[in-house]
Amino acid sequence: MDMINAIFKKELLTLKRDPRLIGFLLFMPILLLLLFGYALKIEPSNVKMAYFDEDKTFFTELIKTSVWQEGYFDLYEVNSQQEIIEEIRSGNAKAGLYISKNFSSELMENNQPTVEFYVDGTMPSLTTAMKNKSNSVTDESVTSSMYFLDENASNIIIADDPFILETTTLFNPDANETWFFIPGVIGVLIMQITLLLAGISVVREKENQTMEQLLVSPISKIEFILGKILPYILIALFEFYFILSLGCIIFDIPFPPNAYIGIVILSFVYVSAMISLGLFISIVSQTQQQAMFLAIFIIIPSILLSGFMFPIEAMPTFIQPVAYFIPFTYFTEIIRSLLIKQTMMSDLIFEYVMLILYSGVFIILSIFKFKKQLA
Repeated sequence: MDMINAIFKKELLTLKRDPRLIGFLLFMPILLLLLFGYALKIEPSNVKMAYFDEDKTFFTELIKTSVWQEGYFDLYEVNSQQEIIEEIRSGNAKAGLYISKNFSSELMENNQPTVEFYVDGTMPSLTTAMKNKSNSVTDESVTSSMYFLDENASNIIIADDPFILETTTLFNPDANETWFFIPGVIGVLIMQITLLLAGISVVREKENQTMEQLLVSPISKIEFILGKILPYILIALFEFYFILSLGCIIFDIPFPPNAYIGIVILSFVYVSAMISLGLFISIVSQTQQQAMFLAIFIIIPSILLSGFMFPIEAMPTFIQPVAYFIPFTYFTEIIRSLLIKQTMMSDLIFEYVMLILYSGVFIILSIFKFKKQLA
């Protein structure tokens, strides 16, 4: 019993000497509690909706006003029906509304005109929510003033609904959840591998007391950093293509030919960003245990806030900017756009540039911090 008590006290003293580790243990549960209790929602608000109204009459204004008053969709106008689809493909909008120029004339003739409603099928849970919210278009407050009856006409039949709302699900018409999750899972696995492997690379040398031997060798600081990250880049790239291939073979994930170049570039910039972040973690950590906890501290919020599981649009407005400081956010946007939406690379330049910037920033910070520690 005395030996158990002695070891117990020793472990408490070890924890006491590592305040960073205690901070991670205390702060992580609080962070997760606040995220799940307040920030993470399945159903968003102010979803971007592109619309094109060719008719522009009192009746079409009733429809748009009803959608606007619902408060769920944030409408903005485009110049054609095809532009609606392209806005959704590029990620600028999640939904679209098209009203043809013959809407009012067909309505007054009781011919049940059609209003086209488009939804992005990439995220099935969001797709379902948008379809449910589209009921405001056919609400009785809208349709009650759209019935026309000629009292002198005989045997006239009035349809139950003055117009038809025709919903089209784009890019993932079968609402396949696997198509949504697997591309993001690739990024999660690469993030775990790179942050954990690269995260202990330098700190392991410190703990094994081999850092001094490396530093007295004829090697520059930049060569040391690059030599540390290159093996993990090769491992991560292999894992990236291995997991992607399995996903395409086993789960029938679409891989359009025009996505090849985009995926190759994505693999390099994302892996570089994650490796450079892992290297920075390794340099600022004093022990491997600290490095692993710091890596986990980054991985969990990245999964929750990146749009991988929960729509960014559903998060509180003051939380949403945090998502755009997370490299994984840009990865999920790029890979889903390339594989599912067949988005052009030119529409994803910003996301690629952000990943490249992350790589550069963390490599520079790692070199600067490493030089500072040596000094």
